[in-house]
Parts: sequence; structure tokens; C-alpha cells
Amino acid sequence: MSGDVSGGVDGAFGVERREVGAAETVAAQRRWWDAEAVGYRAEHGSFLGDARVGSDLVWGPEGLREEDAGLLGDVAGRRVLEVGAGAAQCSRWLAGRGALAVASDLSAGMLAQAVAADAEAGVRTPLVQCDARVLPFADGVFDVVFTSYGALPFVADAERVLGEVGRVLRPGGRFVGSVPHPVRWALPDVPGAEGLRVHHSYFDRRPYVESETDGAGRVRVTYVEHHRTVGDWVRSVRGAGLVVEDLVEPEWSAGEAVWGGWSRLRGELVPGTLVLVCSRPPVGAGGN
Repeated sequence: MSGDVSGGVDGAFGVERREVGAAETVAAQRRWWDAEAVGYRAEHGSFLGDARVGSDLVWGPEGLREEDAGLLGDVAGRRVLEVGAGAAQCSRWLAGRGALAVASDLSAGMLAQAVAADAEAGVRTPLVQCDARVLPFADGVFDVVFTSYGALPFVADAERVLGEVGRVLRPGGRFVGSVPHPVRWALPDVPGAEGLRVHHSYFDRRPYVESETDGAGRVRVTYVEHHRTVGDWVRSVRGAGLVVEDLVEPEWSAGEAVWGGWSRLRGELVPGTLVLVCSRPPVGAGGN
């Protein structure tokens, strides 16, 4: 699961909403996550499962766990790919349940944290550094592909990622991906009552962009999140040849935990996470 959504912030220095291309987005994300990897795991690792034996698979800040939700189905003996794995807590948890799990991520820094977590747990998780838009796997080799807050909100062309997911899934395979709930785009990214007032258009799809200016006056993008509505996500999934089986909006179960703009106050009133539960049709089956 990746970082905080800052989509509700406007007017701050170095923060704006403007179009950013795919290549610039990828470069910014790689730099950001390489730099933040150690601190991110130190801050969020316990919630994500580092403190639990065998790690954990959590679908979002609300605290929905795969052990309770069963969105991936029976994974024993299944070939599973995690996209945007971070420190691979989710893949590590699945391996403990018999899955043949591979964890992939854009960031070498995050994968270094996965190696460190493996050493602490006394296990070895297969790790692959790659751009989720160009997965280095053959067609139809995985039974399950999933991502928990990885890749999809952080690319300009999520359709390309979903297309790759559909390609590497076998017919009849399953894809599950959690993303920040699109309704959050209209709210400030703060956990208190002030975060419950709509102040931005849900339909404004311009990315949230953080940037910095060097001594020569050159502007460099440092962080990007791309917004899509619920309808956009459904259309993108269908466009990748996948079938939408369910849209899960987890209710708050994380107690008094606070994660960026996620909190019990907000989580009990508005959705914070959207989980896309999808499948690739079997050979000969009809589409969506």
C-alpha cells in the first residue's frame, strides 16, 4: 500500500493541479519512493504487517484485511503477482498461505526494504524491479494479480497498467486492486472535521503535482497522483478486457489510527478506499 493522498491540498508552495505526462510521472515516482522508502516503512510498517508473524495483507487505511475479506480467493499453489509491492508485506503474507508469490515495484529503495523485511522474517520473497506499465512477464502466467495502493494512482496511464495486468493473467484469473476512493479528491487531505468540507471538483481530473525549483530556476516534478472517477476506473478495467466482479468500499475498522487524511471521523462518514475486484474471462466466455 502506497502513501498518503494529498489530492485535497490547494495553494501550497510547489503544489498545483496540472497535466503531467507518463514519463515525467514515472521519473518523479521512482525518485520519491527511493528517497522515502526507509521512513515510509518505519512509519507505516507496523500497520502494514511488519509487526505480525508472517506479515499481513491490508487493503487500505480502513483496516480491511485479506484474511477477513477473502477477495483473492484460495491462493494455495497459485501463481500470484503483486504490483507496487513496496516492502512486500502482502506477498510475504500470501507466501505463508501457500501462494507462489512474486513482488514487483518501481522503486529500488522500496525493494531494499523488502529485502530487509525478509531478513527479519527469515524468508526470501522473489522480487522484481519494474515499471508496472511494462511488466516483464509472459502472457497468461499468473493466476492472480493484485495491488494494494500500488502503481494505479501513481501513473498517468492506468489503462496501460491494467492492460498489462490482463495480459499476464491466465484466462479465468483474478485481479484485485485497491486505490484511494475517488470521492476523496473533492475533500481536503486532513483527518479532522475540516476534511469533511467539499472544496474541489470531483470531476477535475488534473493530477495533483508537487514540484521543486533548483538554483537555475528549473522546475522538477517530485511527486504526482492522478485522479479518476469511479466510472473512469470501471471503464478502464473493461477496456483492459477484464470483468468487474465487485466494487468494495471498506468501512472503518482501524480504531483511532490516522493515516494522512484517513481517520475514524472521516472513515465512518465517507469512503476512503475503493477496491476493484475483477477477473479475466475464461477462453470462449463473453465480455463484461
